[in-house]
Amino acid sequence: MSCNTNSDDSSSSRSESKKEKAEKDKKITQRDLSITPANSYNNLFFDSISLVEYFAKNNVSESVSRRMRSLYNARNYQYAWFSSDGLTEQARGFWNMHNYQTTYGNDTLLRDQALQKYMDNLIAEETLTVNNTNKNILNTEFKLTEHFILYSLNNIEDGYVKRKEVERFIPRKKEDVLLLADSLLTKKHKDNKYYEDVNKNYKLLKEKLGAYYAVSKAGGWPVINGSAKQFKKGATSPEILALKKRLQASGDMAVDTLMAYDGALAAGISNFQVRHGYTPTGNLTDQQLKDLNVSVEKRIEQILVNMGRMQWMIVEPKGKMIVVNIPEFILHVKDGKQKIFDMNVVVGKEGHNTMMFTGNLNQVVFSPYWNIPQSIVEKEILPSMNKNASYLESNNMEIVGNDGSLPVVRQLPGPKNSLGKVKFLFPNSFNIYFHDTPAKSLFDRDKRAYSHGCIRLSEPAKMANYLLKDDSQWSPEAIDEAMNSGIEKYVKIKQAVPVLITYYTSWVDDQGLLHFADDIYGHDKKVIAKMFKSNLTSAKN
Repeated sequence: MSCNTNSDDSSSSRSESKKEKAEKDKKITQRDLSITPANSYNNLFFDSISLVEYFAKNNVSESVSRRMRSLYNARNYQYAWFSSDGLTEQARGFWNMHNYQTTYGNDTLLRDQALQKYMDNLIAEETLTVNNTNKNILNTEFKLTEHFILYSLNNIEDGYVKRKEVERFIPRKKEDVLLLADSLLTKKHKDNKYYEDVNKNYKLLKEKLGAYYAVSKAGGWPVINGSAKQFKKGATSPEILALKKRLQASGDMAVDTLMAYDGALAAGISNFQVRHGYTPTGNLTDQQLKDLNVSVEKRIEQILVNMGRMQWMIVEPKGKMIVVNIPEFILHVKDGKQKIFDMNVVVGKEGHNTMMFTGNLNQVVFSPYWNIPQSIVEKEILPSMNKNASYLESNNMEIVGNDGSLPVVRQLPGPKNSLGKVKFLFPNSFNIYFHDTPAKSLFDRDKRAYSHGCIRLSEPAKMANYLLKDDSQWSPEAIDEAMNSGIEKYVKIKQAVPVLITYYTSWVDDQGLLHFADDIYGHDKKVIAKMFKSNLTSAKN
């Protein structure tokens, strides 16, 4: 009898627990009327009635409609995925995750061919003007939010992302940078479950946020006056002591009260150079002096922007993986937690941006043709042809057809081919891939944004050997022969390897070092202008 009684009590307890959970799920964030066009993150708003109409027309379930209503209440019915200049960075980030999940993750719940086609067209637009009277845009706004809610409910471990946190994945209004940092650092959950526990990169960056926040609260770090030529080994001056204090504040060297430019300072400068993407020489340049004088509050802004960006990257696969961080100009090959090798890369120059996305590398192409994009034909090839009648012949190019008024041009395999001796394909709508290049000298530079958008590899043979090492037909000798044959050959990889192309200007490496990189495409600048109050750091700079 006692066993039966305990069983009944347990069942009752479980029933009450489910009931309590259902009541919690019904909670809806109150509408935040403090958000206005003057302080909002995005500058477009819509009438709440249109959301109700969307629910009715699309038979949205009660649980999803409740969460959607809560999300838009938190935003005061401000668009989440669009601003007047088109798709936001968060929209592109979410769509990248969504696209990968539906393409490679067999997620049939989120597959929507009409939405896929419309989003592909929007992402392909170089410039896009949006207003709040466009019904297609508004419908896409709601559809993305519906899919975002479904994605968060089904693809993020239960309990680690609360409803209110999901609503904060997309910034809502301009905030004080230090207040925002403090709120992230001090928030507490009763169940002791936090988003950083399921996102390692986010967690590591949050820990560094705490250190930089402490520096700011203690008064920041000193400004270094003068020019780089004043900081030479053996010199002594008050400015050198200020430089040491600056490097001590950022953790690049231990406390040192000597005013001399000594070995300890040179080592501290080298540490700073490594963390900011420079060759560690121990000697300052004027540009590096400018980097040193970026205020700690500006660095906190940069950290917060990149923490937000990390929320839109798929969870790193457990097996083989290739990661390219665009501002770092480095490709990382990993197998689980093990680093296999790193490689210098050249990425797209400004105006020819390499895009952030995730795909699966599945083919190696030896001795490739270069099918020259029509934009390059129009802007570069045709003007050169008009100036030099033998331009095509001298560059090993040929016309293979016409596209309207433009010729279709390709470059034959060979030593002059801009793709070098091999390329690596991972299907994507941006026509981006890895490839070799005859222009090897660019890999020796610290900053390497020179391509038309594709990613050039400094050691392409090494990549080919790694990807084909499990294929007995492709020995190092066979790979070398194919790379130099002059005959194009496609080889399918036995097991495709995920490729993650990211844009982190602040991150923590495997050794625990906090890095900063230049915002080469202006993505940070655009988000910072929308995310933070403009008068916050001016008083501290």
